[in-house]
Amino acid sequence: MKRILLAVVTLTYALGFSTGCAKGKKFNVGRTAASLLISDQQENQLGLQVKQELETKEKIKYLEDPTVVEYVRNLSTRILQQANKDRPGVKWKINVIDDPKTVNAFATPGGYLYVYTGLLLAAENEAEVAGVMGHEAGHVVGRHSAQAMLLQYGEQAVIEAALGKNAGTVSKIAAGLAGNGAALAFSRGNETEADELGARYISAVNYDPHGLATFFQKLAAQEGKTPAVLKWLSTHPASADRVTHINKYIQQNRLTGAELGGNQLAAIKQRLRK
Repeated sequence: MKRILLAVVTLTYALGFSTGCAKGKKFNVGRTAASLLISDQQENQLGLQVKQELETKEKIKYLEDPTVVEYVRNLSTRILQQANKDRPGVKWKINVIDDPKTVNAFATPGGYLYVYTGLLLAAENEAEVAGVMGHEAGHVVGRHSAQAMLLQYGEQAVIEAALGKNAGTVSKIAAGLAGNGAALAFSRGNETEADELGARYISAVNYDPHGLATFFQKLAAQEGKTPAVLKWLSTHPASADRVTHINKYIQQNRLTGAELGGNQLAAIKQRLRK
């Protein structure tokens, strides 16, 4: 049975399977298979193990400015409340990494969401930051990280890593995240689902749902001009088709929201630059 479930996850990645369901939402076939292979508790344990590895071996540095940290956490709260409607019970943990040269954000199993200060500096407004947060929350909701880890390392290695019995696997995952995120490379289907969920989550709290698309366009325009800093593009390619799909999804599902929050973010960026 486990071999069959892992095969389902593999097929989901290869073909980008998702099937429509009520209220315009999507049900990812691989999500159920992943949940049967790795429990919520094991995902939480894995996320904690990766966090500890990031802090001890990868030496990531958290931002110590309480004003900025509180701002990011408050910004995420409403978005994550929407995400919890699709996957109740996730205990979200928001961390701000002090690295102004790295434009990146990522999420790991268990609801650990990491935002780099470089992303805050690169965004034009709150709607763009919210779009990225909503997208990363979508990866957790869809169990995309768990699916990617199962495919790359195998069920036994991932479960042992969650239990602290496979330090090597945890080290590889953390090193990939601290580097270019290669350890959590998602399928095209997973990325599309996260894009759609992100747009829906931020629209529900009145942010402009086009925020994610405009952020993609902004980063794509800079690609090649600022090498080695646009980490988010390395795992989230900003193709024209992708931006078109996000905008089409917003139109088809009549997503609304007008809040941009440019002034609020501007004050935070000023603190970071100081």
